[in-house]
Amino acid sequence: MPQTLDWIDWTVLIATLATIVGYGTWKTRGRKNAEDYIKGGNTTQWWTIGLSVMATQASAITFLSTTGQAFSDGMGFVQFYFGLPIAMVIICLVFIPLYHRLKVYTAYEFLENRFDLKTRSLTAILFLIQRGLAAGITIFAPAIILSVVLGWNIVTLNIIIGVLVIIYTVSGGTKAVTVTQKQQMFVIFAGMVAALVIIINLIPEDVSFKDAIDIAGATGKMQVLDFSFDLENRYTVWTGLIGGTFLMLSYFGTDQSQVQRYLSGKSVKEMQMGLMFNGMLKVPMQFFILLVGVMVFVFYQFNPSPLNFIDKSTETVLASDYGDDYRALQEQQAELFDLKNKVSLQLAKSESDDNASRKRLAALNILEKSYRLRSKFLIKKAIDPDYAMAYDKLQAEVNNLESNPESETYNEKFAELDALYNDAAKDTQTNDRDYMFIRFILNHLPIGLIGLLLAVILSAAMSSTASEINALATITSMDLYGRNLNEDKGEDHMVKMTKWFTLGWGIVAIIIACFADLAENLIQLVNIIGSIFYGNVLGIFLLAFFFKHIKGNAVFTGALITQAIVVIGWWLEWMPYLWLNLFGCILVILIAHILQPILPKKTV
Repeated sequence: MPQTLDWIDWTVLIATLATIVGYGTWKTRGRKNAEDYIKGGNTTQWWTIGLSVMATQASAITFLSTTGQAFSDGMGFVQFYFGLPIAMVIICLVFIPLYHRLKVYTAYEFLENRFDLKTRSLTAILFLIQRGLAAGITIFAPAIILSVVLGWNIVTLNIIIGVLVIIYTVSGGTKAVTVTQKQQMFVIFAGMVAALVIIINLIPEDVSFKDAIDIAGATGKMQVLDFSFDLENRYTVWTGLIGGTFLMLSYFGTDQSQVQRYLSGKSVKEMQMGLMFNGMLKVPMQFFILLVGVMVFVFYQFNPSPLNFIDKSTETVLASDYGDDYRALQEQQAELFDLKNKVSLQLAKSESDDNASRKRLAALNILEKSYRLRSKFLIKKAIDPDYAMAYDKLQAEVNNLESNPESETYNEKFAELDALYNDAAKDTQTNDRDYMFIRFILNHLPIGLIGLLLAVILSAAMSSTASEINALATITSMDLYGRNLNEDKGEDHMVKMTKWFTLGWGIVAIIIACFADLAENLIQLVNIIGSIFYGNVLGIFLLAFFFKHIKGNAVFTGALITQAIVVIGWWLEWMPYLWLNLFGCILVILIAHILQPILPKKTV
């Protein structure tokens, strides 16, 4: 059932959001010229840059989805960020000095100086496509979850979040985004620390924090490092160090939503220190957020949990023809919880390494995972009659072939049946991973802290969305409108148009949010969108930096070919999405080298 908030939670939530919007609007009033509006007057200090960069990346998806990722799969996702410190060092040594020396407003302005206008315009358009989609998702992510949990209208939530961001971003530009992100990061840090402390206190008194870590470790949740070279595994040390480095290089070095954050710095040193601050703090921050999700998992070893955290989906399946099957599964889970509780307490109280209890607890959690998958299957059948009919038909075919289980046809049909069964977990109405943390907040945390953590979620959504629409407007104004359509109207006109573009992109983000749909874990979805484009763009910049003999025609044509191949590779699932960053980067460099001696040298 939808949750009703206490008046105290409403007060905390509204006061926090109103303070952020009001402060950002007041602090940046009266900014008129392009230097002020687009680059924040180049007055930002390093700690503000560092917090702003972190806030831009730390959307609501980070807190809703990363905690759910840890609850389901453990701490291994932190490997995704292993390449970030490496990328920060490279950007500080190569990108920042060059951008500062050329006094650019956007990252793509440099590409026209190095290649030509069409290459600058192409990379700007690639940015607008992927970041425009991402901006909509950063609004949609918290809105869809809050709408389901609280019973609020999804369109109304999209509009509220979008309008709050538009107010101060249109008013103050880059400086407004930067100054509000300091407040948002304070709210975020305070909320997450408070959440972890409360969660640990909710675990039985005779279970220490060390015991909780041991329980999580027994079920594989504390396994951080995976050194395997399995390309089917999305998160390993190698995907993080190699694929992650290329993703972070492209994101922080060429994505205007991040470049604009540090271009507002007072000096090269302030910009570099801000990025290094982010590089040192980001991995521990992600580790901490994942740990919150793991502690929620431990909490549910001692407290009953729902089979599925989306209440609306549970209500739907219980009212369907599959209701009796679902209720039977709930009873099995209740019996399983009693066993988990006993074994977890036994493991916590054991003074020596109790391998038998560890193995039994691991087995019980594997069994619970199978129950959760079964619940998703029943929900999918209840909400999608076509799926139910297709599954039942395929099941009948497999049953008819059981007399000859060694046949190739039986194996093929059984594999199809198994794949169809597992597909049920990917549906937006069954995939409850992103709902776990918000449902835990509303059901188990004290009054007041609920309002604070809802403010965390919405503040994070606002901070990342503000950065994105600010960057989208800047690119549209400076790289497309100003350079291709209107070069001589003066600064006042460009500031005015940038404000209009900010409003326009804010509306576009709201519209995308209203029509968005989810098939993946949210944080994976955003990174997949980025990985499709980032490798190609990074390769273009590396060609500009290090391959002086390559000219604009070869780069432009190579980038078009590369983008088409990367999209095909993603669609056909040639590799885990993180590797698309490396693949796209290397591919555009190779194609440009092949085309350089073939294509005309003159650029236009």
